Amino acid sequence: PASTELAPLCTPAMVVDVDIVKRNAQRMVDRYQDLGVKLRPHMKTHKTLECGDIMTGGSRRCVVVSTLAEASFYADHGFDDILYAYPLPFDKLERCAALSERLSLFQVLLDHPQALELLSKRPLRAIAKTEGVELTGVYAHCGNSYHCKGVEKIQAVAQETTTLTLQFMEKLRAAGINCKSSIGSTPSCSHPIKDMGQLSEVHPGNYVFYDVQQSLIGSCSMEDVAVRVLTRVIGHCPHRNQLLVDCGWAALSQDGAGRLPSGYAVIEGHPDLKLLSMTQEHGRVEPITGELDYSKYPLGSLLKLVPYHSCATAMMHSVYHVHSGGRLVGKWFPTRGW
Repeated sequence: PASTELAPLCTPAMVVDVDIVKRNAQRMVDRYQDLGVKLRPHMKTHKTLECGDIMTGGSRRCVVVSTLAEASFYADHGFDDILYAYPLPFDKLERCAALSERLSLFQVLLDHPQALELLSKRPLRAIAKTEGVELTGVYAHCGNSYHCKGVEKIQAVAQETTTLTLQFMEKLRAAGINCKSSIGSTPSCSHPIKDMGQLSEVHPGNYVFYDVQQSLIGSCSMEDVAVRVLTRVIGHCPHRNQLLVDCGWAALSQDGAGRLPSGYAVIEGHPDLKLLSMTQEHGRVEPITGELDYSKYPLGSLLKLVPYHSCATAMMHSVYHVHSGGRLVGKWFPTRGW
């Protein structure tokens, strides 16, 4: 069983099922090959080279990042065609310029005329013939898909975002401007609609891990969630009808605000338990109803928490323990910082 192989890990530990990761990545690749749309996977969820390789099929090309730390990390390791998907930060222009000069393709986002002014004063390529600024595309993120429940609602948001983006591309074309269109969000990209075939690119990221939130939205099933946080029972508190575990918010994050029927996470294999609250390094677990049977949860026993939001949980860990079929096969080290 998986637990015996993973038992030697020092908890709390984030574990990643590499077979599920590969399956999730391949499904997204197939989906967009069929639609004839370029997939530009987002690196922000995992921030590792190994997962970047899986998502790009080993090409190390055509990725999205959310921080300059990620951009530099990937550039240092042979990735190229990197899109920094964040409104151009005024304090980081020189770092953007440096990346632009060492990569064959480094792209930034502008969402304000002031940012364009800034960019024209410091063109990202000294050799550029024009003012050094070229519009390569229009980027939209349908974050409202995160309020959906079920495929029908997800696809309604995907349709609205796609339609608005394509209408805007028409306006640009009418003005003589031809460039790429790109939309994203894991929910909408997990259930593409036909019109998305007219886009140039899509840029989802969370899909490689998925999480409880995505399963509730309808992007995936719980079988598609590739990550868990392992935690140990470190205390019995019969006066409170609770267990104490060694996973606090520093190993899980507080994302989801404990809204689930099972609290801050789903406790795998124990639908009767709830992660009620956390301090920085402790978690309090209690039964959803009735009395806790402490004989089922001896001190030192392992529980697996399925995170509400894998991007937030992954951020809490400096190493991911990777397993295949329950056997530990290696470690992935994400980049950190901004």
